[in-house]
Amino acid sequence: MTKDGKVGIGIIGFGGIATGAHAPGYRRIPDQCEIVAVADILPERCAVAKSEKWNIPIAVEDYKELLAMPEIDAVSVCTPNYVHMQPTLDAFAAGKHVLCEKPMAINAGEAKQMLAASKRAGKKLQIGYNMRFSAGAQALKRAMDSGVLGDVYFAQARAMRRRGVPGWGVFIDKEKQGGGPLIDIGVHITDMTLWLMGHPKPVAASGQTYTKFGTKDGVVGMMGAWDPKKYTVEDFAAAMIRFEDGRTMSLTSSFIANLDKERFDTHLFGTGAGAFFDANSSQFTLYREEFGTLTDATPGWLPRVESSHGEEIKKFVQAVKEDREVETFGAATGEQGLMVTQIMDAIYASSEAGKEVAID
Repeated sequence: MTKDGKVGIGIIGFGGIATGAHAPGYRRIPDQCEIVAVADILPERCAVAKSEKWNIPIAVEDYKELLAMPEIDAVSVCTPNYVHMQPTLDAFAAGKHVLCEKPMAINAGEAKQMLAASKRAGKKLQIGYNMRFSAGAQALKRAMDSGVLGDVYFAQARAMRRRGVPGWGVFIDKEKQGGGPLIDIGVHITDMTLWLMGHPKPVAASGQTYTKFGTKDGVVGMMGAWDPKKYTVEDFAAAMIRFEDGRTMSLTSSFIANLDKERFDTHLFGTGAGAFFDANSSQFTLYREEFGTLTDATPGWLPRVESSHGEEIKKFVQAVKEDREVETFGAATGEQGLMVTQIMDAIYASSEAGKEVAID
């Protein structure tokens, strides 16, 4: 804790997700926590942290210096996917709690090591699936928990961009990112759908990935240009996931696809009702048979949530401060993050093998 009793925060990696989500999230609750230090291997990012905008007193290039600081209780790991594991393991070894950005790791093997380390250390591990905390997602979760949908037997999840390749960072580098849209944005809608369904246990996945556009010159980039010669990830993925209880889920995800517009949604099919949730607008509709007719119901009002990232970080700090499990506050646990990563691994493996792959 800091001298005034606040939760001391360290941020490892001070790139876009840190400056756009994590740091602002912690700054929204100054009475609860304080950003003590950041670490980034790039000196220019350390300079940004110390600048007038952020005014963070300590910025170091070696994150182990940050972990050695006794006033830091918890860290956000905001590094690229391939460096999620080691800083997390080192943070637990140093006795810190960890909020790790999504996806949990580049593969399930690394995720398992992270989860085991959190158990050994007795420290909290939360995964950055912030979309659960939008007003619409929270309201739909309450509706589903009430049983209004009955037996939810199938879900259709989509994370689809028409021309949305992130050309910066390592998003197009399979070795460092782990994959393309599936592991970048597909994980978000997968977690959302699993959470709404109550996390049924996945047992197998069948999938196919495609690279039809990313390696070509001259493709329109609505999120900026990328180097097609360095593009080693898929630009489209489609999959079917089977669960132990017989339920199923389809998943499609793209950076580039010829469709009408960006789609980020999930459609749940139940015996009592169906539900369609649009994560972009945070609105949902319930489809039911009532009064001898068919009805569509949408919320007339939803509470304002300024930032789902802010809500996610608020829950993390609260869990640390009150020494309670992150699941108590509806946040994504290490076990749930591992489940998503196992599904991604199985889809990629299925695409390579050309057949369904079991999920252990």
